[in-house]
Amino acid sequence: MSQDTFLVETSARHVHVTQEHLEQLFGEGYQLTVKKMLSQPGQFASNEKVTVVGPRGELKCSILGPVRKATQIEVSLTEARQLGIKALVRESGDIAGTSGCKLIGPAGEIEVEEGVIAAMRHVHMTPEDAEHYGVENGQIVSVKVFNEVDDSRSLIFDNTVVRVSDSYALAMHIDTDESNAAGAPVKGYIVK
Repeated sequence: MSQDTFLVETSARHVHVTQEHLEQLFGEGYQLTVKKMLSQPGQFASNEKVTVVGPRGELKCSILGPVRKATQIEVSLTEARQLGIKALVRESGDIAGTSGCKLIGPAGEIEVEEGVIAAMRHVHMTPEDAEHYGVENGQIVSVKVFNEVDDSRSLIFDNTVVRVSDSYALAMHIDTDESNAAGAPVKGYIVK
């Protein structure tokens, strides 16, 4: 495996919604508006926010676009505790059997039966990147993450899933808990 470095990005709490849920929260026919494009092609942070409500608390969360086939709420484990929700560590899209919550928007609110997760840390790669690094889709690897300015809190994250698609750009995603523990890393490389 190559020790070439790649970008490590912090994925802050966010929500993905279906078009149906978007309209229940913001009004009939509503469309997400782009605030800024993200590193993954076609993905964007929208201007729209919702309130995520759990048994013990609530948090404002940005909606990421475009709309999805299923509504999903991604929080860190610390944020899940603040909400009073048990968030399972899962790959994005794997929401079966997860906890639900209430979402509140300016035009309405919905009870989501399932969909609250702490996203499993992962590295997005193109097929060419995967070949270069000697890995394949779904493989579990360990990645050393570090801050180029101050390496005093570098960490090795085991149990990192490789996700390969022609529609991805090379980058690792970790949540805010993981990022804070490692001193907000900006680079990483596969160690095994």
